[in-house]
Amino acid sequence: MVALWAFYDPAVGWFPPDIFPRSFSLSAWAEVLADRHVLPAALLSLFVSAVVTVLTGALAFPTAWALAQFPFRLKRFVEIFILAPVIVPGIVVAVSLGEIFFRFGLAGTVAGVILVQLVGTLPFMIRILTATLEGIPNELIFAARTLGASPFVAVTRIALPLAWPGFAAGGLLTFIASFEEFEKSFMVGAPKVRTLAVQLWSYLGGEVLVLPTAAVVTFILLTPMLVIFVIAERLGKDDVMAAGLGKL
Repeated sequence: MVALWAFYDPAVGWFPPDIFPRSFSLSAWAEVLADRHVLPAALLSLFVSAVVTVLTGALAFPTAWALAQFPFRLKRFVEIFILAPVIVPGIVVAVSLGEIFFRFGLAGTVAGVILVQLVGTLPFMIRILTATLEGIPNELIFAARTLGASPFVAVTRIALPLAWPGFAAGGLLTFIASFEEFEKSFMVGAPKVRTLAVQLWSYLGGEVLVLPTAAVVTFILLTPMLVIFVIAERLGKDDVMAAGLGKL
């Protein structure tokens, strides 16, 4: 249905009982792509998503390692606290963080958009990495320590490489979540910083929803995601990706 609405001809129309449009056109695509802000917004989104993915993995690993290896009384509470940003409605988190970022002078900056997106991506990455690290046999770490490795070396040389499925699955979900993030990016970045999601949502405003334009926006947001999944399937084995995604 999205494909049909994106390519149908508005001049001819599409009415019952026709199952398929009688004529097709690229007019909706021309309208959206004619905006000179679309390409810069797409490049900015790719940059932000890449940075967010790297920072999320780097920040999530120490927390995930602590949750996986060190038992303590409030561990369950900490796990629930970490998932709080994805439990609370996104618009509530966005409004609250928008005010805080404005006070610290981060509103309307790329750095602010990157930091605010970390709030939504860290919970999933921490959850996946924690479950992945819990599946690593402790005997491997103990053997490395017995052979003279320091705790830092044992973690970086043994645990970190074995956590590859978690990093792959978590990184994939993080990139997708960052690329399509709208609420927090809009509250912190707009109007100066406009990611692709923020830019394309401007076509969906108003009292009347124009279905062809909405279909084109959907296609533009979906295409990078499909490319990422294809690349991930080519580069990683099925059991590796399944092992990481299964931890969620």
